[in-house]
Amino acid sequence: MLEKIRKGSLVETAIESLRQAIEKGDWALGDKLPVESELSESLGVSRNTVREAVRVLVHVGMLETRQGDGTYVRATRDAGETLRRIARTELADQLEVRIMLESEAAKLASLRRTEDDLKRMTDALDARARSANNLEERIRHDERFHHAVVMASHNPALLELYDYFSHGVSQTIERTEMDADLPEPSQEDHELLLAAIRRGEAQKAGQLARELLQPSLDALNPGADIS
Repeated sequence: MLEKIRKGSLVETAIESLRQAIEKGDWALGDKLPVESELSESLGVSRNTVREAVRVLVHVGMLETRQGDGTYVRATRDAGETLRRIARTELADQLEVRIMLESEAAKLASLRRTEDDLKRMTDALDARARSANNLEERIRHDERFHHAVVMASHNPALLELYDYFSHGVSQTIERTEMDADLPEPSQEDHELLLAAIRRGEAQKAGQLARELLQPSLDALNPGADIS
């Protein structure tokens, strides 16, 4: 189950050992962890080290401490670690996820967008156009536009998922803008997407959102058309 810790930062290693045990299913969602003394013996570290490791995992949302009762598994994934794992995935994998999220968001946005939503998207695209000669600014306004599209879907779960994946989104935008070997979505491509959302053309909007990124995905992974 748990392996004794032999070297390195004791607290960090204890955190990782507990995290891996939870992710492997040694304790299921809702299960109560062994008492502090048992964990200390299993890991081969002091009770203070176990206490600090548990405190960190409570902070990130994996564990929950109930006063006078014990510590329970609240989630089987550490959100921060998941983001780090996403950051280590291949760009093509991240692009596939972006295409899935943004094409569905564009469809919903075309059906649910408000005037405020349209203004946010328009302002972001106008700023992107004005930043044609400033790569850093163009990337920032590009991110604003895509986030505004997802906001216009008015689906809180989709927005939370997109925000959760936001680091991966930023990475793919930077790479497609900066890598000369990857096709760069043009300002016109973005304007066409906004026009479809404005007109309420759901299928067209979804298609255009997908077509923004498909050429880059094709360059990285030929034959990976996910339409």
